[in-house]
Amino acid sequence: MRLTVAQLAERIGAELVGDGSGQISAVGTVESAGENDVTFVIAPKRNYVHLKNLTDVRHIAGLEQSRAGAVIVARRIEGLAKPQLIVKDVNAALIEALNVFGPALKAAAEGIDPTAKVAADARIAKGVAVGAGVVIDDRVEIGENSVISSGCKIGENSKVGRNCRLDSNVVVYHNCTIGNNVVIQANSTIGSTGFGYSFIDGAHRLIPHNGGVSIEDFVEIGANCCIDRAKFGNTIIGAGTKIDNLVQIAHNVVIGKGCLIASLVGISGSCKLGDGVVLAGQVGLADNIEIGAGTIVGAQSGVNHNIAAGQRVLGSPAIEGKEALQVFVLTKRLPKLVEQLKQLSKRIEGLEKAKD
Repeated sequence: MRLTVAQLAERIGAELVGDGSGQISAVGTVESAGENDVTFVIAPKRNYVHLKNLTDVRHIAGLEQSRAGAVIVARRIEGLAKPQLIVKDVNAALIEALNVFGPALKAAAEGIDPTAKVAADARIAKGVAVGAGVVIDDRVEIGENSVISSGCKIGENSKVGRNCRLDSNVVVYHNCTIGNNVVIQANSTIGSTGFGYSFIDGAHRLIPHNGGVSIEDFVEIGANCCIDRAKFGNTIIGAGTKIDNLVQIAHNVVIGKGCLIASLVGISGSCKLGDGVVLAGQVGLADNIEIGAGTIVGAQSGVNHNIAAGQRVLGSPAIEGKEALQVFVLTKRLPKLVEQLKQLSKRIEGLEKAKD
């Protein structure tokens, strides 16, 4: 798609400053954008009016050299010889622009592909698209306008709500419930047996996991994630939670609403996360701990104890964020401190010998 700058301004609800006749066909970064691209600048939450005062704004230093045909900003930048699209929220406008110029992919065809295997008693609603090689077992229910892409497998008694999208090769085991407007990207597995064993008579014996998984509305799950079924009851993913690729969520975990879980996170069995929790990349949680609402756990942290609501923690074991940074700084100084300690020890030995 190609739009004039003026047309793009109208599409994203922006105030146009400058020439609106240029042609825009894509979105790019300040550094990579060409004359037919629109770029963007994220500004700090304070007033600014002059380019010379913007050296601390992300990418702002390169705007004058950028070849971009227009820029999306939160406030007008004086002295910038480039069309500006002024919006209240740059991130929201950027999402809209990316949608406008997104690739025009072929929509999934409504109906059931001839190569799919669908149980006779499965209930498939209107508008559903079932792709090639899909297997849908007994008593499965799929809501209106959902897309089940090629190679997916949905086990007995599981339910998929309205307007969902399961990308290729997603596996949903038996007795799982997926709400409305849920996205599960390729190769993820929902409802696999949890990692629970008892050592009996000299061997590890698997504990039966007879529960299920409940994924609430507007959850998005990345590629190659695993969400284990509960021993009893349900593993629960709260409404609006977003999960990155390569995340492991163990049996009987309960995740609140609106959480963000980044790539390579591992959550052990029976953990509970409050609403709005953020787990950065490679965070690991020990089993049976609780993370309070609104807490942010920094990247590569290991959490082995309960965390109260609204905290910022970092490190392994995770501690309060400011304290963790102090520990990191002191750790970097250890080689120098050790050398100083050796020198002091030599001086003390010298003084003691002189005294003797």
